[in-house]
Amino acid sequence: MLRDDLRTLWTEPRPPDAPARVRRDWALLGAGLAGVALEATLRENVVWRPVAVVFAVWLWLLLLWRRTRPLAVVTLAFGSVVLLTVASLVAAQRESVGLYTGVVVLVLVYALPRWGSGREIVLGGAVILAVGALCVVADETPVVEKVVGLVFLLLPGVVGAAVRFWVTARERQLEQVRSREREQLARELHDTVAHHVSAMVIIAQAGGVLAGTDPSAAVKALEEVEEEGARTLEEMRAMVAALRDRGVGAELAPPAGVADLERLVRTPGGRLRVDLRLDGELDALPPAVDAAVYRIVQESVTNALRHAVDATELVVQVAAERHTVRVSVRDNGRRTGRGRDGYGLTGLRERATLLGGTLRAGPGTDRGWHVEAELPGARSESRVHSRPRR
Repeated sequence: MLRDDLRTLWTEPRPPDAPARVRRDWALLGAGLAGVALEATLRENVVWRPVAVVFAVWLWLLLLWRRTRPLAVVTLAFGSVVLLTVASLVAAQRESVGLYTGVVVLVLVYALPRWGSGREIVLGGAVILAVGALCVVADETPVVEKVVGLVFLLLPGVVGAAVRFWVTARERQLEQVRSREREQLARELHDTVAHHVSAMVIIAQAGGVLAGTDPSAAVKALEEVEEEGARTLEEMRAMVAALRDRGVGAELAPPAGVADLERLVRTPGGRLRVDLRLDGELDALPPAVDAAVYRIVQESVTNALRHAVDATELVVQVAAERHTVRVSVRDNGRRTGRGRDGYGLTGLRERATLLGGTLRAGPGTDRGWHVEAELPGARSESRVHSRPRR
């Protein structure tokens, strides 16, 4: 088991999308170099001042490559520490050489397990331990202080590993949410297609019965429509069978949509007064968009009922324009930051993106929580038909 764990660690890839440099890196570098200059100028007991300054500046410059080259950065930094330590031993220098601002090396220790691959973590960790052991042996301080110093050196690495584990776990949860949303969308698309294809099969069967007095070509055409419709329905069911829970069959009725919003906001037990406003032609939306509008409103209303602090009113507005559908859900509760931006909204963003739209959620400018979505609402004129009201 230990061998398998080590093999897994060795083959662990780097975290994806690691930023090379961001604005705060330059700000941190500037502050660090300013600190080096101040310490070198104001501090009186600096040993080998020029060497100490060059060494500190070198460590701060390596900071810029800590995410993209974590192993190389650690090797260069701690290799410089070895050279400085050996030079001190040769020169019989008892006092430590270096500036206090050289503590930036701890950031490099943090970056190794945070951004490195498994192989880089193992090799870099070996370098850090070896250099730490050398410094402990060369230092003449008491044993307790040596142990505390070594622990202090390794602590940022533990923190970096913990942060990486937390980020990876959260990304895995978000990916599961996105996968569930794709699965739900696939189910709804399948159910909608199955509904229409089933109707086509029934019409074709009826046409075959009524076409007894018509030319045989019409009967043959109806038979082909029936065969093609049945085959399409069978293929669709087989395609999404793996997406469904075991024992759950296809629902031939369309999923809930705009026509069901009035029933949704009238659900008893809510402590908010819900104002539903429907504007524009909302009867001819594509089925997937129709279902997405319902899901956005449902999730937003549920979040407001659960989390809106001191809210008394919830305004839900769905407006159909020429090519888009805009959904807005706003409550008048007290602002509480980003407390309601959870996995449910992540799934809705995934759904909106899959449909070619956008979704934004966050605190309002004055009060409450706002959810704004924009979805493509147009379909070609030849395929427009009204969705039956429930």
